[in-house]
Amino acid sequence: MALYPSLEDMMVDNMAHAQIKAYNEQVQQPIMSAPPPELAGYATAPNAITYPSLHEYMGLELSPAVIAANMPEYAVALPTNNSAATPGNMVAPLSGSSVGLRRAQCTNGVRQLILCKGADQKVGLRVKPIDNGVFVCLVVDGSPAAKAGLRFGDQVLQINGEQVAGYSMEKVHALLKRSPVNGISVVIRDRPFERNITLHKDSAGQVGCQFKNGRITNIVKDSSAARNGLLINQQLLEIQGVNVVGLKDKELSKMIADGGDVITFTIIPSFIYDHMVKKMSGSLLKNMMDHSVLNI
Repeated sequence: MALYPSLEDMMVDNMAHAQIKAYNEQVQQPIMSAPPPELAGYATAPNAITYPSLHEYMGLELSPAVIAANMPEYAVALPTNNSAATPGNMVAPLSGSSVGLRRAQCTNGVRQLILCKGADQKVGLRVKPIDNGVFVCLVVDGSPAAKAGLRFGDQVLQINGEQVAGYSMEKVHALLKRSPVNGISVVIRDRPFERNITLHKDSAGQVGCQFKNGRITNIVKDSSAARNGLLINQQLLEIQGVNVVGLKDKELSKMIADGGDVITFTIIPSFIYDHMVKKMSGSLLKNMMDHSVLNI
């Protein structure tokens, strides 16, 4: 079963597959010397297959020029009777070229990182316990933790082979402090509380949501946010894969405005976020948090 980053992607992909099906059905029809009576009086081109219009849906035009410029994977020759379209795990005719979609990919998988300590004898990491789990709540900009790719919301499973489930924040920090300068093994699960949602801007450049202090407060009716299931009381953690924790709303708005036609949010339920940043000042999150752009 194909997976899609947004409802818009699914709609366009379904139309493309319908186009291929219509083409295959047409080339399999016997050649007629004259059009049937019900088509008499109509000028028809034997191979004229056109994409359905999306104007009423979201203002998209699927002319050959637009397809060639924005969806080149559908501008290639249509399959013959002996070939078939085989969708992969991710079909993204609109969002496939989105850098933000690739940067923000949230797998929930497990991976191992090898850390070292910086000049200050720290790895640049702060954690918070939630339901007997240990979660990253601060990655210091430029720190070994940031360079290793740790992200807000990662769950720490092991440190140097020691299981940390049920550990307090103080116990985890003490374990890191006792670790050697080099070769600190950290096993994490990729952001289990977080999810990505990909949105498409309308003709006014809006994705259809409002936020305050990074928290989604309103969803606009019939917008991409509404179509794709964005919820209120979700905290924006990343925009286009870039950490935005601690940034002001005007900075978030600028990132969305400058992010192109396809925007990917990484979000987390607000009540979990509030627990993770409790007793952490806004200036600490803004000035110390790693907000660098992830290399892909």
